[in-house]
Amino acid sequence: MKIAFQMDPIDRVDINADSSFRLAEEAQARGHALFFYTPDRLAYQEGRVTARGWPLWVQRVQGDHFSLGEEVEIDLADWDVIWLRQDPPFDMGYITTTHLLDRVHPGTLVVNDPFWVRNYPEKLLVLDFPDLTPPTTIARDLETLKAFKARHGDIILKPLYGNGGAGVFRLTPEDRNLNSLHELFSGINREPLIAQKFLPDVSAGDKRIILVDGEPVGGINRVPAAGETRSNMHVGGRPEKTGLTERELEICARIGPLLREKGQVFVGIDVIGGWLTEINVTSPTGIQELERFDGMNIAEKIWQAIEARCAAE
Repeated sequence: MKIAFQMDPIDRVDINADSSFRLAEEAQARGHALFFYTPDRLAYQEGRVTARGWPLWVQRVQGDHFSLGEEVEIDLADWDVIWLRQDPPFDMGYITTTHLLDRVHPGTLVVNDPFWVRNYPEKLLVLDFPDLTPPTTIARDLETLKAFKARHGDIILKPLYGNGGAGVFRLTPEDRNLNSLHELFSGINREPLIAQKFLPDVSAGDKRIILVDGEPVGGINRVPAAGETRSNMHVGGRPEKTGLTERELEICARIGPLLREKGQVFVGIDVIGGWLTEINVTSPTGIQELERFDGMNIAEKIWQAIEARCAAE
């Protein structure tokens, strides 16, 4: 098949951690042709959705992990699969790419389905499962956030459309910084904030569970660094081998059918102490860490699911 990757600059990826690189590597091993472009090179031109980019070859060699062919413009309707893999922020630029890719999907399979990526950003899809999630409030209004903190005392406050642990704050019952943080965030953008009751179990780890076409294939435990609340690997979280509990399998069984129905082939959910905190559909990570711990080829499972969807069209 012909596979296009819409992603951040490939020269900057960590070949030992980046999931997009691992997906490209597995696709190439399966005989598929690869093409790479960045989101700013996606365009709509008089009825056609095009991208300017390069044929791509990858190899697992540090410092020499990719090579590119001659730059060319392609019509994405002529391709079999497009990977929507740029990292958030989930801003209007990101959202616009999903609208453009909607125009070639499903004739060209876009993974994950851009319509539902747009409508199911990480911190909003969990609202469909309130019994699986910790107490949560989404608001821009300061008084609403103050009332939530008064009810729960110890809370996490973070940007609704942030990623990678950026801008995540823990506010304990004694903390007096809510007003200042609200002022800070309000000066940056016009978006709401999300507040959740703090889960002390995060000290033992924040579990990232990978689902492929709605089925759990394994998980890694991300343990916060000393003195840190955030467990994201971007900010020093340490990945550890782990299994899945009955509660975590129950969560996957509840959300899996919806993910499969909405074309969310590769998803990473976050679970702390048996509570679902995020459903990551935009650009989930964790493949390489899981493969190293469990000895499974997760990228192969993802491609098998994609190939099956393409064969069924």
